Amino acid sequence: MHLDTVTKYPFLHSGELYASNMPELFMEQRQCLKAMDEFNRTAITDLEGREALLPQMFDKVGKGCFVEAPILMNFGGNHVRLGDNVYINYGFIAVDDTFITIGDNTMIGPRVTIATAVHPEDIELRSKAYQYNKPVTIGKNVWIAANVTILPGVSIGNGSIIGAGSVVTKDIPENVVAIGTPCKVIRPIRPEDKSNIKY
Repeated sequence: MHLDTVTKYPFLHSGELYASNMPELFMEQRQCLKAMDEFNRTAITDLEGREALLPQMFDKVGKGCFVEAPILMNFGGNHVRLGDNVYINYGFIAVDDTFITIGDNTMIGPRVTIATAVHPEDIELRSKAYQYNKPVTIGKNVWIAANVTILPGVSIGNGSIIGAGSVVTKDIPENVVAIGTPCKVIRPIRPEDKSNIKY
């Protein structure tokens, strides 16, 4: 089930505080999880069945996308947009309370987490389930290696590589290698990187 949150719940995408425990929103969010639940229970050999479920989960699915199970997404992928030829490995977690955009030819390694929800530092607000959301954008031809965590509001430029285990707290420019906690650029991607590969 796809839920038009832009029209019905615009506060999800406004960056403003809202109470995330509204009963109506909670129940509709549960409905968004049905296709994801079915996807996770589909046999590993049933590639056609899994592929057929992708448009039911994600807000947008480009051509040639491949997603491994299991995956866990707050809104069942309702706010996740995949470009063409996106590959998502096992154990993907998306806190997709607002939009997550993944560009063409991008690879997502195993056990990657992308979060969009931010909780207040104020204890009283936090105890009342208030939050706000910041979108995440990953460019084209990006490689996100295993066990990376990408925090709310981050953008990652085209062609960049995020090293395994990194925690990405700030924007990463195009065509660089970045790694660490917090993730930092260590060098640009160089022409000689291609010659270092033995085919």
